Amino acid sequence: MASKLHQKAPFKDVKTQCEKMCVVLGSPVGRIEISGCKTGVHEIRLQENAVSQNDTMEASVSCEVCESPEEMTEPLEQCTAWLQAYFCDPWMTEKLPMPPFHHPLLEKASFTREVLWTLLRDVKFGEAVSYKQLADLAGNSKAARAVGGAMRSNPVPIIIPCHRVICSSGQTGNYTGGSHLKEWLLSHEKLQKEKLAY
Repeated sequence: MASKLHQKAPFKDVKTQCEKMCVVLGSPVGRIEISGCKTGVHEIRLQENAVSQNDTMEASVSCEVCESPEEMTEPLEQCTAWLQAYFCDPWMTEKLPMPPFHHPLLEKASFTREVLWTLLRDVKFGEAVSYKQLADLAGNSKAARAVGGAMRSNPVPIIIPCHRVICSSGQTGNYTGGSHLKEWLLSHEKLQKEKLAY
């Protein structure tokens, strides 16, 4: 049975026809599909409902390449290495280069772009921020709803950590791959941060 991946609108770049490639990773949160070209990463798609409520943190977490082109572009290699580090050795992500992105949402000036870049820059591993706090950080304290929209349209989840944005009440809120996936990612980060503290 084919994996059910969260579908987003196909990416089309009218200016330059990208030679798009895909890499598929097998991860603790199910199948992760990375698409991109020589310029940068287009999208990261997460498998919906791959994590159930009963899934617990494993002692050793692995993230392996399942499918890839013979010659991977540099952005795809960087993205793969970054995601593998995120799951297996999270503190290495700070030492690794951030893959370049090639998606119109992350290139054209907009409030959504500002919110996503602010989240990437200011909300660190193991931290969480409310929609309202993120709206404040992005320069518009009244735009908590727009922040929710920005999280839904994030083309590169996990790298731009929309899972770290939660409700003011402390509830996790919605997520691309399902709320259990969001809870797993938050727990993974909390556990790794605690390990480092010892």
